[in-house]
Amino acid sequence: MIEDGGTAAPPAASGPRRDKYVDWLRAFSLLVVVVWHWAFTILEWGPAGPSPTSPLGFTSGLWILTWLLQVLPLFFYVGGHVHLLSWNRACERGVGLGTFVWRRIRSLAVPALALAGTWAVLGAIVAQAFGVRWMDRVVLLVISPLWFIGVYLVLIALLPVALWLHRRFDVLALIWLAGAALVVDVLRLRYGYEAVGWLNMVIVWGLAHQAGFFYDRVVALPRRFDVAILWTGLFALFGLVYSGIYPGSMVGVPGDKLSNMAPPTFVIVALLVFQIGLVEVVRPTMEHLLERPGWQRVNETVNRFALPLFLFHTTGMAIWVALTWWLFGGGPAGRVTPPDLFWWLERPLAVGGALVCTLPVIMLFGRRWAGSRRREEAPKPGPAPDPADPA
Repeated sequence: MIEDGGTAAPPAASGPRRDKYVDWLRAFSLLVVVVWHWAFTILEWGPAGPSPTSPLGFTSGLWILTWLLQVLPLFFYVGGHVHLLSWNRACERGVGLGTFVWRRIRSLAVPALALAGTWAVLGAIVAQAFGVRWMDRVVLLVISPLWFIGVYLVLIALLPVALWLHRRFDVLALIWLAGAALVVDVLRLRYGYEAVGWLNMVIVWGLAHQAGFFYDRVVALPRRFDVAILWTGLFALFGLVYSGIYPGSMVGVPGDKLSNMAPPTFVIVALLVFQIGLVEVVRPTMEHLLERPGWQRVNETVNRFALPLFLFHTTGMAIWVALTWWLFGGGPAGRVTPPDLFWWLERPLAVGGALVCTLPVIMLFGRRWAGSRRREEAPKPGPAPDPADPA
C-alpha cells in the first residue's frame, strides 16, 4: 500500500531508450485537438452573442471521422503512462508522493489560471469601455478548452488512489472503472438521473489514465493481440452507436439527443480500446518513420511547446477571427449558413492564420514553460516529460 507522502517502490524501470513513439502520440493528439478547433469551429451569432457549432451538424456521415480524430482518450492514456514513469523517476530521487503530486498540480494550474484570469480581466475592460454586451461569451469560448486541464488536474490529485488501485488490484481496476461507467449510463439514460452522468467525467477519463499504467504490457503483447484489441473496440463502437442509444459522433453535435463527451458516455470506453489497438497496429511503421531526422525534429518541437500551444491556440484563433472581421467584414452582422464549398476551401487559411496569430502569443507569454521543457530534454529513460512534469 502507498502511504500519503510516502515513496512506495516503483515498478521495474523502463529501458534506457526514450520512447519516441510516446512522444509522437502526445504530439499528434495535441495537434489534432488544436487543428480541429482552428479548422472546424463555426461561430453562430444570436441575441446573446457568439456560440460555436461545427460542420458535423450540417454534413451527413462526417461524424465517422471523429472515431479517429477524437483523440482525448488516447491523450489521457499516454498521460497515464508518462505519469507513472515520472513517478518512478521521482522515487529514485527520493521525492515523496504528496510533494510529487503538488508540484505537478502547481506547474499545470498556474499557467491555466493565469490565462483564464487575463481573459476575464480583458473581457471586463472591453465590456465596460466599449459596451460590448456579449464579451463574456467571447471569454468563455476562448477559455472553454481549459475544461480538459481541469480534468487532468483532478486525475493528478487522484494519482495516489490510482497507483494504489493499480498495485493492489491490477487489471481489475480497469474492469471496475468500465463497469462503473456503464452503470452511470444506465442510471442516466434508462432511469433519468441526468446529474449522475457527470460522474463519468472522472470515471471515464480516469479509466483512460489508468489504462496508461499498462502501456508497457500492451506494447509487449504479440501483434495478433494488437489486432484483436483494435477489432474489439471497433465492434463495440459499432454496436453501441447502432443500438440507437448513443449518437455516432465522438464530439458534441448540435441537434443530437445527447453528447458522447459532455459528459462522456460508455462509448468513449469503446473508443479508447479501439484507439489503443490502432496505435499498436501502426507502431512498427511509425517507429520506423520517427528514426528519420525530419520526423524527429517535428516530434521534439511540438512536444517542447505542447503546453503553451494548447493554452494559447484559442487566443490566437480569437485574434485571427477579429482581424478577418476587421479587414473583410462579418461578425455579429454576418449571416449564419451551412458550410459551402468556399468554406471548405478556405480551411487551410483558417488554420494557417490562427497559427500565425498564436505564435507571437507563445513567444510573449509561453517562453517560460517552453524553456522549462528544454531544460528537461536531457536524455532520460522513457518519453520526454509531459507538460505538467516539473522534474
